[in-house]
Amino acid sequence: MPEIRNPNLQTPGTPGGSGSGGDMRSTMAFFVLMLVVLFGYQYFFKPKPPQNTSISQTQPQSKSPQASAPAQPQTGSQSAQASNATPTVTAAAETETTVENELYKIVFTNRGAQVKSWILKKYKDTEGKPLDMVQPQASARFGFPLSFFTYEPTLTTQLNQALYQASATGFLAAPNSLSFHYVAYGLDVIKTIRFDSSYVIAVESQVKRNGAPVRTLVQWPAGLGDMEEFVPGTKVTVPTISQFGWSVDGKTDQMPSAKVRGNDTLNQPYQYAAISDLYFAAAFLPDAPESASLVTLHNSIDLPGDLSDPNSQKKPHDVIGLAIGDQYGYSRVRLYAGPKQIDVLSTIHSIGSDGKPDGPSLEPIIHYGWLGIVAKPLYIALRFFDGLLGSGINNWGWSIIIFTAAFNLLMLPTRFIMMKSSLKMMRVQPKVDAIKKKYAHLKMNDPKKAEMNNEIVALHQAEGINMVGGCLPMLVQMPLFIAYFEVLSNVIELRQAHWFWLTDLSQPDSLHILPILIILSMFLTQYITPSPGMDPAQRRMMAFMMPIFFGFILWHYASGLALYWGTSNLINLALQFGINLSPMGKEMHDIAAKRAAKRPGGGNGNQRQRTIQGRR
Repeated sequence: MPEIRNPNLQTPGTPGGSGSGGDMRSTMAFFVLMLVVLFGYQYFFKPKPPQNTSISQTQPQSKSPQASAPAQPQTGSQSAQASNATPTVTAAAETETTVENELYKIVFTNRGAQVKSWILKKYKDTEGKPLDMVQPQASARFGFPLSFFTYEPTLTTQLNQALYQASATGFLAAPNSLSFHYVAYGLDVIKTIRFDSSYVIAVESQVKRNGAPVRTLVQWPAGLGDMEEFVPGTKVTVPTISQFGWSVDGKTDQMPSAKVRGNDTLNQPYQYAAISDLYFAAAFLPDAPESASLVTLHNSIDLPGDLSDPNSQKKPHDVIGLAIGDQYGYSRVRLYAGPKQIDVLSTIHSIGSDGKPDGPSLEPIIHYGWLGIVAKPLYIALRFFDGLLGSGINNWGWSIIIFTAAFNLLMLPTRFIMMKSSLKMMRVQPKVDAIKKKYAHLKMNDPKKAEMNNEIVALHQAEGINMVGGCLPMLVQMPLFIAYFEVLSNVIELRQAHWFWLTDLSQPDSLHILPILIILSMFLTQYITPSPGMDPAQRRMMAFMMPIFFGFILWHYASGLALYWGTSNLINLALQFGINLSPMGKEMHDIAAKRAAKRPGGGNGNQRQRTIQGRR
């Protein structure tokens, strides 16, 4: 609830303070704290990589001699002998196979037995076209999904350029399976993919050279298709945020793309490992976590520093991926490639210690930030209201409005607590001023100043004033604001959700109607709030700068967040009108008017220029 406490109300008892200056400092400190927490927590709460992880830039030691020894290039005679001993299995030409169910359409090529396109049928890109999980520009440079990764560049190229013999070409309807086989130059490679009616596919692969298994991993090397900033001529103006997430021994964590090191080998019992952006993920779940081997991939592509200006100076942008398999050569993994939707991810479980799929689910891939304890219930509440409205992308805006109204009504008692606390402080303010006047001759560092503070505290206790009561709405609003920010940044249901002129609640208001409404409503609320006078410089800062400050912030952030803030401001404005007509509000107005009249110049016509008085 964006309850902005009237800065003109004095906060007596501040050490060394006088009048309204202490309140102004505390109010400013609150907003500074909120912004520091909102925009700086990722810096101070950096995710840490898995503990006790073996990291190396070269091939790690393995229990299997064949897996640990680097593959050696074959001589001409060895290649000829292998070729003569084993019949060659290759394809004469490049072919494609399309596998489709109600959720996706995947196009495989037999060149490299890899994926060329992975369409998610229920989602669109910013151009309104079906979303392709394969990022074309990055994949063309760094590799396509389900391609092979080895520790020998020559072998990797050979495996990913060979023409495999496919078990089927053309169209396949899932549930089904598709196999690729390649035998030549001493290599014997089999890759089998199984499909069902979900977003999950199963991949089995094995590479042998001269009959010995070669440590070969299956990779998703180059980001996701929602990363449209790499598409030439894109309308996207904000680069996609990518993460690497994992679960080891039931402990889940995430790491931003900038901290992912390239070509690190991590041998841990990974129950799952994933790369994701805000709304989509590609997650591998090994069938044998205890022998899983993972390689993190980190590349970059130069893009304009300002995506809206193609001629701006170019800067490198992260492209992360991962490769995963078994340390001993034969790999069996499941792969989830789809939306970060809680209903879907919560049903997909990794392999547990008993060898059954009852380990951690993929739900932690949805990252709600360090205030997840608030953000997740908020998301569930928004979904509840969306369900009441019929569940659709056009209803999420109304869900935000209904939830905000319900929350403001729930917070009404705390608002009245704040008003009562403010009224009590206004009543005793003459006594506080008298105490301060008694010690006014002392210097700021005089130890006797502590006696003044003790007298003020004793006065507050005698009058039943609770200083925390006036801050309670603020303390509630800050975590809710941050939670809204996290929900709107990570929940896929709000992606491209419409509400009147807003075409995407996860993006800024292109017409800037909501930020302007926020500026006006914040100013009006403060203008009609009863208050004693205050210093003109402080008045201008609080009455004008704070609304403009918040409007500027929400000018560039998700319109769903601005919709929540603007709705709360309008509700608070209406509540303040009602409070002004109540006995409490009238008394506060009378006290404010009397105090303003006692100030220098209070009896002349310039008073309106010096202070903002509450209007009834």
